[in-house]
Amino acid sequence: MKKILVIMTALLLLLLAACGSETKDDTTTDKKSESAVDETVTTDEYDKKVASISIFLTGDLMALGITPDGTTTSDYLPLDPERFPSTEYLGFTKEPDMEALIAMQPDEIFIDAEFAEKHGLDKYEAIATTHVINLDEGRWKDHLLNIAEITDRKQTAEEFIADYDAQVEKVATLAKEKIGDGTVMAVRVSAKGIRVYGMERPLGPILFEDLKFTPANGVDQIDGNWENISKEVLPDFNADTMFVLVSSVDEGSEEVFEELQNDPIWQSLNAVKNDQVFVIGENPWLDYSAYGNKLALENLQEILESK
Repeated sequence: MKKILVIMTALLLLLLAACGSETKDDTTTDKKSESAVDETVTTDEYDKKVASISIFLTGDLMALGITPDGTTTSDYLPLDPERFPSTEYLGFTKEPDMEALIAMQPDEIFIDAEFAEKHGLDKYEAIATTHVINLDEGRWKDHLLNIAEITDRKQTAEEFIADYDAQVEKVATLAKEKIGDGTVMAVRVSAKGIRVYGMERPLGPILFEDLKFTPANGVDQIDGNWENISKEVLPDFNADTMFVLVSSVDEGSEEVFEELQNDPIWQSLNAVKNDQVFVIGENPWLDYSAYGNKLALENLQEILESK
């Protein structure tokens, strides 16, 4: 009887040891599996070499955490070495440096539809897979989501848009407090003349759709992106607040703006009398992209907080 009891006890101990070993092995396996999943989720590198034939598309890519290896620029939005320390300059979007583009051997090219048509899409498709984004269709959020679909960054795009919308609400509330509910217009002063921006890009969407400012008289009647006017027409808009960009490209623009400020026509404007003329920079305000608009919002917040 004692022998049977000893044997049964030994078998029970062996069984418990085996179960404990199996449980330990399963736990180790689970931890390894979780670790592998975590590494996959946190990896945010884009493993393709990207060229952007539009500084605006570059801003959308940046918002998705993708810094292009090469990009074209516009004359008033040059390549900032602090923002793009390792990005190669590929010339102006209107006339890309095709030799530099070929030499960098991109895997993918993102190009504005306007210039794909002007330059010939086949030239780019012969170099790499080319994605054409029409910046005249929809708004910047549509462009961002389109690129996010291509690059598998949908969640990143949605998070960026949610953060942007929250920032818009904050800045809009601040604007109402600081400048009120009056009408708004945006103009660009250069040595070549005065330009009033309408409801379309680059400034219309952020001012009148995102921030929901009320456009000054006639702004919503502008056909296209902007309209060139004479200084004599400025009082017709009767804006309570003006955002002014001074050209960084046309030589003598600063002097023209100084002369304009001393002109009786300028001094008669509501915005001038209200002390609600805000000088803003072409960069980032003319950078109609997800990243550019975010920087513009931050700039406006700084301006309003200092008022």
